[in-house]
Amino acid sequence: MLSDSTASVDKGLKKQIYQNTFRTPDYFWFDPNNLELQEFHLVDGQYQDLVPTESGWLWSQQLGLYLAVYLGKLRFFTPDRQLVMLPEEESNQQLEQVNQQLQQANQELEQERERSAILTERLRAAGIDPEQIF
Repeated sequence: MLSDSTASVDKGLKKQIYQNTFRTPDYFWFDPNNLELQEFHLVDGQYQDLVPTESGWLWSQQLGLYLAVYLGKLRFFTPDRQLVMLPEEESNQQLEQVNQQLQQANQELEQERERSAILTERLRAAGIDPEQIF
């Protein structure tokens, strides 16, 4: 993650250290200010620029994931191009599912109440006291 204060070091010295000392297979940088995303892959001891897909995504063999800028943020995507959810997004998604289930249950309950009211009225219209039946 680049910042104004570290960008020149990250793009220069740090990249060289990861290439020559650590021999890190993949080196990425992302600038959140201008959304620049760059990947380098170690080939014969030298970092080579990796070409992004047509949609601007970068493939990481080490991670088995794509990296891409999505809604202004650096995000991971699966090989079949599905967004990898962050833990808080998973929690939000689960809450949304629970809310949908509750809304459905409330609708079903309301429908049952309406049916009960209709049946109660029909029984009274037929001269039957519903309290005696239930």
